[in-house]
Amino acid sequence: MNALYRFIYLRLLGWKARVEVSGYDKCVICAAPHTSNWDLLFGKLFYGVVGRKVHFLMKKEWFFFPLGYLFKALGGIPVDRGRNMSLTDQLAERFARSRTLHLAITPEATRKANAEWKRGFYYIALKAQVPILLIGIDYPTKTIACTQSIMPSGDYDRDIRLIKQYFTRFRGKKPENFAI
Repeated sequence: MNALYRFIYLRLLGWKARVEVSGYDKCVICAAPHTSNWDLLFGKLFYGVVGRKVHFLMKKEWFFFPLGYLFKALGGIPVDRGRNMSLTDQLAERFARSRTLHLAITPEATRKANAEWKRGFYYIALKAQVPILLIGIDYPTKTIACTQSIMPSGDYDRDIRLIKQYFTRFRGKKPENFAI
């Protein structure tokens, strides 16, 4: 399967992968900028190229027949916001039960400009005691890069400044839809 990902991502589409962070068994992936539906496809291919399986969150309403089977096969995790337990707690428990888990979250929570990033990715990593991998997508250079990770310290304001600073060098498919 890795060979297929490499062929499509590197050869057919002409994208590049840059990874300078060691492989973790468990991590939260902070992926940005998220300005297009194409980001999911390129992100999945990138993660396949580096030989890892990635999971992502989607509204449970998208998991209807037959799309539900496809999204689950791609690594989708249905989110039920109606449960009494917080999503952060649900996912921290999932990390505790899993031998390996790479969970990708787009902190903007939309494909439109939103400088007020959602904090969930941070608090999931903090509660699960796993690192946050910073993965940036850059359409002008056709590169996805993971060159930095951060272990959440509990000081959200300090950590989010470092995280957002990392993403200043990346440009989404629709740059006007990305705000830090």
